[in-house]
Amino acid sequence: MKVVLLQDVKKIGKKGEIKDVSDGYARNFLLAKGLGVAATPAAIEKVKQQENKQKQELEQKKDTVRKLASSLDGKAVTIKVKAKDGKLFGSVTAKDIAASLKKDGFNISEKAIDFKPMRELGEGEAKAVFEFGITAKISVNVEAQ
Repeated sequence: MKVVLLQDVKKIGKKGEIKDVSDGYARNFLLAKGLGVAATPAAIEKVKQQENKQKQELEQKKDTVRKLASSLDGKAVTIKVKAKDGKLFGSVTAKDIAASLKKDGFNISEKAIDFKPMRELGEGEAKAVFEFGITAKISVNVEAQ
């Protein structure tokens, strides 16, 4: 009997897949527990529509991330800190960069910023790592107050 899985079933398949299982297993377990439905043409069409919708949503999300990364790529961030003789009191971290970007209208988590902390005045480079392997480079300029 062909069954459309409504949930992931161990050793059978993932949600949305069409599987051929024995009649007894389908009736007594999958259908009875609501883990699957009989693979009628209507059920198969519904699964295909859901897959297409998920693909479109994923594509939209990718486009949004790409736009954010392209607007952030090459951005220069200036952070003013207390320093003496070129040495900082503390260090500049990804948290400081995220706060500076937030002031500029970019809502990026500090966890998404790959940056080795700076302990001296000067310039450095940070990398914002987003979903889908999309990255953006940010130049960081640390100045004395």
